[in-house]
Amino acid sequence: MADQTLTLTLDTGDVVIKLRPDLAPGHVARITELASEGFYDGVVFHRVIPGFMAQGGDPTGTGTSGSKKPNLKAEFSKEPHVRGVCSMARTNQPDTANSQFFIVFDDAGFLDGQYTVWGQVIEGMEHVDALPKGEPPRAPGKIVKATVN
Repeated sequence: MADQTLTLTLDTGDVVIKLRPDLAPGHVARITELASEGFYDGVVFHRVIPGFMAQGGDPTGTGTSGSKKPNLKAEFSKEPHVRGVCSMARTNQPDTANSQFFIVFDDAGFLDGQYTVWGQVIEGMEHVDALPKGEPPRAPGKIVKATVN
């Protein structure tokens, strides 16, 4: 079976993410379900920190919300947080990931084992790099469309 991917179409181009159900089957199922429902379409990257990560997936664009689905049980792994890794955002409590996720710009080993890694950018990382920076950015970049392939 070919690897399943998630394509995030941004204003600047496509970002292709290889999904990792081997690491986080529950989180991959949630991401693909939300993408298939159109949940991520039009959602902004509300927190973009140079040298660290770009975070999105909150329908309100504030970083304080998620989908109406129940929170997920953490699926932490030994997978390192390196450039292009996609991981779930959460509160200080481990089992609070819902729909928000982040893509790491540079190595962020301090996150290892504490956040659920669910994918890896395999194409289009330059489009993530090009996202407007800020917390929140003045004119945030957005996901035009999210498609599961």
